[in-house]
Amino acid sequence: MFAHGFADQAGDWHLFGKGKCRRRLLSMTTSPFAAIGPSRPLVLLGCGNMGKALLGGWLAEGLDRTQLFILDPALNAGLPELDIPPERCGSTMPADLKAGILMLAVKPQILDQAVGSVRACVDAQTTLLSVMAGVSIDRMDALLPGHGGIVRTMPNTPAAIGKGVTGLYAQSQVAALAKDSCEARMRAAGATVWVETETDLNAVTAVSGSGPAYIFHMIECLTDAGIAQGLTADVAETLAIETVHGAGALAAGRAASPEQLRINVTSPGGTTEAGLNVLMRSDVGLQGLIAETVAAARKRAEDLA
Repeated sequence: MFAHGFADQAGDWHLFGKGKCRRRLLSMTTSPFAAIGPSRPLVLLGCGNMGKALLGGWLAEGLDRTQLFILDPALNAGLPELDIPPERCGSTMPADLKAGILMLAVKPQILDQAVGSVRACVDAQTTLLSVMAGVSIDRMDALLPGHGGIVRTMPNTPAAIGKGVTGLYAQSQVAALAKDSCEARMRAAGATVWVETETDLNAVTAVSGSGPAYIFHMIECLTDAGIAQGLTADVAETLAIETVHGAGALAAGRAASPEQLRINVTSPGGTTEAGLNVLMRSDVGLQGLIAETVAAARKRAEDLA
């Protein structure tokens, strides 16, 4: 089951439902970089687009580069664009370092060969933080035994610009401080939500992991519909993109529920009501189509896992 809420980038926890919205401030005494330090750095295994996007967020939050080590054979010269020197990067870990948090960010198909370079830095005080889709806790347990617990995550592509949302699941043995620190790492990519079971991550994948593609297709469809009504392609596309952008920002403000926002913009007998009468039909309406879409994506996620 999902926790009904999200943590924003300021660290506030929002709980919501019909007619209510309340928030709980996360501990103000907990550093966003708790659980790591120079002798127990945050070790990043793999540094592709997602890794670099997260790194940029961490550095902007004040991560000291002495609290970081990147394991990626392609980065032996360091990351000059992020002012990360070669000594904080490499294809092998320094022998004297143990990881406070080990983030697994390699492609799942090369995980088996990649973990050999980090086994020596894992001990009972190391939390594994995975951003790999479809890689189960059981598989990580087998490859990297002796750790202090695993946090699995499912971010989505807008995370690359800090506008994503990440679903997280933690093993019961993950310490509260480590859990908070892992969540803080992922807040660099946008909002966060916690789920109660590992299998719930398949639903997260189906809703938010694949969700951007659904929205992009909706923009395509809205653009085509505008063109069919006589608008030029440029005008129709701009209207579609900016409408989705603005409506999303309005919903994200949580001033009202999405249902109430829809009601607010729907005047009785007006144009919006005429359109919604088609979109909300019980036979072939959008609700049933989206439900079928998400169910199909979840089934595929389960099959791949």
